[in-house]
Amino acid sequence: MPRPDERILGFPRSLFEQLGVFHGFSPDVARYLPVILDAKNNSFRPRAEAETDPGFKQIIPYVVITDGARVLHYVRGKKAGEQRLVAKGSIGIGGHISDEDHSLFAVGVHAFRAAVEREVREELHVEGAFDARPVGLINDDSTEVGRVHFGIVHVLRRRPEQVRKREQVIAQQEWLTPAELTERRERMETWSQFCLDHIESILK
Repeated sequence: MPRPDERILGFPRSLFEQLGVFHGFSPDVARYLPVILDAKNNSFRPRAEAETDPGFKQIIPYVVITDGARVLHYVRGKKAGEQRLVAKGSIGIGGHISDEDHSLFAVGVHAFRAAVEREVREELHVEGAFDARPVGLINDDSTEVGRVHFGIVHVLRRRPEQVRKREQVIAQQEWLTPAELTERRERMETWSQFCLDHIESILK
């Protein structure tokens, strides 16, 4: 569960509007990510405040783990920090980037990469060097959750035996093919649906 005084990383929606608003999944990492992660463009704000302010987009790393043919799928358990997503199927691991692990008040590219790794390792035991790469972005202003969040989609390649769950937020862990995931699409959270719709390009 989030701390009452937790401060999380985000950026002004006005910056997003300058770069170009999109809905759903965008593969244009080069256009958005360097600007969003420029330390002068992001900041930490109290989470309780940010969750109700659509003028501030919270940065959420969203890591898809694959062995090349199958994708890690799980159901969000009751311990999930975002209660609005409990019991939803997901193919993304990640969460808010908090100032708890940072002494700075803004985060650049290198600090962000370290934060992404920490987010994943909090929920999973992952063997080997952490070499997740950004492959896309997610925005969904059509939902209460989506309006205040902005996803940075990464891909991490691992074999199933190299990944084990650590936290109770991960339930019913399975490795599924894109075809099997498609059968479960309507039971998945919106961001995972967006990723699934572009799964071929994401897994390249």
